[in-house]
Amino acid sequence: MFVINCKNYEEISGDKITKFVKIAEKISKKYKVKIAISPPQHLVGSVANSSVQILAQHIDVSKVGSTTGFIVPELLKKSGVRGSLINHSEHRIASKEIEKLVLKLKELKMISILCVKDVAEVKKYVKLDPDYIAIEPPELIGSGKAVSKEKPELIAKAASVVNNSKNKTKLLCGAGIVSGEDVAKAMELGSKGILVASGIIKAKDWNKVISEFAKALV
Repeated sequence: MFVINCKNYEEISGDKITKFVKIAEKISKKYKVKIAISPPQHLVGSVANSSVQILAQHIDVSKVGSTTGFIVPELLKKSGVRGSLINHSEHRIASKEIEKLVLKLKELKMISILCVKDVAEVKKYVKLDPDYIAIEPPELIGSGKAVSKEKPELIAKAASVVNNSKNKTKLLCGAGIVSGEDVAKAMELGSKGILVASGIIKAKDWNKVISEFAKALV
């Protein structure tokens, strides 16, 4: 699983998201790698029906109806969105909300990617059986220093916890991944995929860097 979080970077604004998604679609087909993209929230609907999976960056514990400003998973699904990130380090939420959102996405048969900061949180949240747990030490996000190199033991320990659980959860590795070498190392340590943001979005040649990461995954 190759997840690209676009955050709210200017590089992906306006109609640039359409170009980006088309590049990802071609690479996904070429290398037979499952790619998912989380566009800025206001652009989700414009690319939702692509062949790569489109995910929200965040959802709320809210309901269909009179809930102005909240992001409601039922409506995302009707727009073709396949799932969501939950509890990203830039948008942390309470554990009770996390539990409700993982359960809600299960009910809707949507993908849940639960972001955590350390092994203690892996142990805590693997019990909820999200589809993926993405481990990202906050201090390395956007640093250009890959967690797979800076803290390899963190990935190995997290992989051990996830693999020894009786659930179907898979581990993703994030934070500071900027090269195919970083990706390969993460996979070697037991990750089943990656969650990347600035390492791709801010790259000058999207085709080149997405291809490099996809090759490393396979």
